Amino acid sequence: MRNLNQDTITQAVLARLATTPDARLKEIMTSLVQHLHAFAREVKLTEPEWMQGIEFLTATGQMCDAKRQEFILLSDTLGLSMLTVAMNNDKPLGCTEPTVFGPFFLEDAPRFELGADVGGGAKGEPCMVSGSIKALDGTPIPNALINVWQADADGNYDVQYAHLAKPQARGIMNADASGNYHFKTILAEAYPIPSDGPVGAMLKATKNHPWRPAHLHFMIDAPGYERLITHVFRDHDQYLDSDVVFGVRQSLVADWIKQPDGTYSLHYDFVLNPKTGT
Repeated sequence: MRNLNQDTITQAVLARLATTPDARLKEIMTSLVQHLHAFAREVKLTEPEWMQGIEFLTATGQMCDAKRQEFILLSDTLGLSMLTVAMNNDKPLGCTEPTVFGPFFLEDAPRFELGADVGGGAKGEPCMVSGSIKALDGTPIPNALINVWQADADGNYDVQYAHLAKPQARGIMNADASGNYHFKTILAEAYPIPSDGPVGAMLKATKNHPWRPAHLHFMIDAPGYERLITHVFRDHDQYLDSDVVFGVRQSLVADWIKQPDGTYSLHYDFVLNPKTGT
């Protein structure tokens, strides 16, 4: 292990990983080292450049707290989040497609009855959301657990406001016995991801915008079915073809229809994939 150079260092590191008892960890770490070293060689990475990279990653970690996950933003904006979703969610034709989770989900969102207003005073035009949750054969899935969350008309999620006393524009409810759901909320609007940190600096340096097209987040759980994490996007949004996190799928784009009284409505039906072996 002495006198290692650029031609021998990679094999020395791999040899040290050879005794890793967890086979999957060994596979991941081995591949990581190989690709990381190959990357450094390919771009002829300099010491100042690598120090700049370390400072960037350090700053990314320092931006993370209970309400801000800068590493998720980094993963999202590099397309890694969507790649992982696509690789791990190869569902049968007809199932609702998944997309990225995002950094603004909360485990302890308030519970609501069907028909309630989950907006909670969030700024935005009123919107009624409804639809159904079914299996691939069209059978209704009763009492599915539904998590929803979204940004307000100013482009902010509730967790981005320090002054709020309670959550807004998010909630948990159950579909009814026939698999139907409906609730009140606000109209989805396009918004920029937080760009005051290292991820924002990266986007600026690469001349990319920070905007996401208007969407409403859904996470749906039901016994015997795979969890679905997805969005419903608002049709005609200017950022549908340039989503900063690469999350748009055409099947998830829907009309948010303006009503005569000035409010909006969205109807979207979800199809869940059964769990393997059930």
